[in-house]
This record gives sequence, C-alpha cells and structure tokens, in this order.
Amino acid sequence: MRSPHRLFPVLLATLVLALPAGASERLRLATTTSTESSGLLAVLNPVFERRHDARVDVIAVGSGKALKLAQNGDVDIVLAHDPAGEIALIASGSGVDRRAVMHNDFVIVGPAGDPAGVRAAIDGADALRRIARAGEPFVSRGDQSGTHVKELALWQAAGIEPAGTWYLATGQAMGAVLQIADDKQAYALTDRGTWLAYRHRIDLALVHQGDPALFNPYHVIRVNPERHPHVRADLARAYADFLTGAEGKALIGSFRIDGESLFFPDTSTP
Repeated sequence: MRSPHRLFPVLLATLVLALPAGASERLRLATTTSTESSGLLAVLNPVFERRHDARVDVIAVGSGKALKLAQNGDVDIVLAHDPAGEIALIASGSGVDRRAVMHNDFVIVGPAGDPAGVRAAIDGADALRRIARAGEPFVSRGDQSGTHVKELALWQAAGIEPAGTWYLATGQAMGAVLQIADDKQAYALTDRGTWLAYRHRIDLALVHQGDPALFNPYHVIRVNPERHPHVRADLARAYADFLTGAEGKALIGSFRIDGESLFFPDTSTP
C-alpha cells in the first residue's frame, strides 16, 4: 500500500476536481490516517469546500505526527484520536477549542483459525497476553499514532514488554499494517473504521471486540492563532463548526460500508 505521503497528492488532486472554480482559501488539516483511509474525508470535505469556497489540504499521518504539526503551527486544525496527546496540545498553548467529533472502537484482528485463542480473551490486555505467550506474530504500527498509543497501553495493562521475532513494529499507516498482517497471517490492533474499509481485501478475521478500554474518540482542535498568528483561524473555526454541527454529524452518521457504520457522531467533549 502506498504511504500516506504518497496518497496525499492523489487525494488532493481528487478534491481539487470537486472544488468550485477559483476556490479562494486553503485550510491545512492534519489528521489521523484512519479518517482518510476509511473514506470519511472524501465524503465530508467536498461538502465543506463547496459551502466555503475553500480547499482542504489533508495531511494524513499518525495522530502523534498530526499533533506535532499543530504544535509547530504547520497546519490550521487537527483531527486526531489520541486524548492524552490532544490534552497536552491544549496545555502547551498551541491548541484551542477541543471538541468531540465522533467515536468508534478498536478491535483485534488475526488469522481466522485464531491460533493464540484470542476469541476466548476476557479483555484487550488478555488478548495481547495470549498472543505474546503463544509467540504468534503481531504487527504494530509503531508510529506513535493514536492506535499505537492504545496498543502500548494494552501491553502495559497486560504486564508485557513486546519484543522478539514475533513482534513487528512497522512505522506504517493502518491500511498498510492490515495488509502486512494479512501477508504474515498475524494479529493486529486496528480502529474499526479502517477494518471495515479493508476487510474484504484481506484474509483476516475479527477476533476480539467490545472491551470498554478499546473506546476510540476523535476530537478536532484549532491551532491557536495567538500562538501562531499566520493560521487561518476563521476557516479553521468554520471547519470545526461544520464537523460538530448538524450537517457534519448527519454525514458522519450516514457514512457506512456494507450497511455498517464506521463512526458515530458525538454531542459533547469528555
């Protein structure tokens, strides 16, 4: 699979074709790869662009990198799923106006035969513990994304420091991780949205879900114009309003693959 950086020009070219001629403003959005690879942004952004005569330039990377871009003032707004990192961005003074946008959950996928017995796990930590004890291959994003941060928290809860030939940290986006896991018939932690978008392309099965610890919230944060005066503050506010308003919520709620919702719009910020 192409990296997010190689996908970005393709996605941008697609969005440009959907814009009104002579779009007057450009909004720089840093976001997690799950919002791009799931197809959600291709539904949301053209609507916003037509409403505001604007272009949304999407930089789809792991949440850690997206928040770093916001920290440095290299983007106008960020959409991420790393609550601790998001709160740190606000505390640093580089981020303002954190709002809940939507949520889904993380799931664990793996070989249909489930050689590690993950289906019998009582929670996510127990699922990873079973994989480690069995020495079955596990593919990690290894990129400080929101998914990777969640994975590390589960390993910590399991009392395990993952290492060895069975554990592969790739530094890749979620879609690429799923394809690598498929090639190796390995286990992986993934957000449900990307899993639903990819499940018919790969030969893996969903083997664990439902643990409250796997809850996966997404928030939008504007880059603070007082800290970074060059940002497009008005357009960023309009985009945050769009994502959290009635129209954005309706688009998020109606976005489905094979009849299944990938994300659920939120109404408040936890």
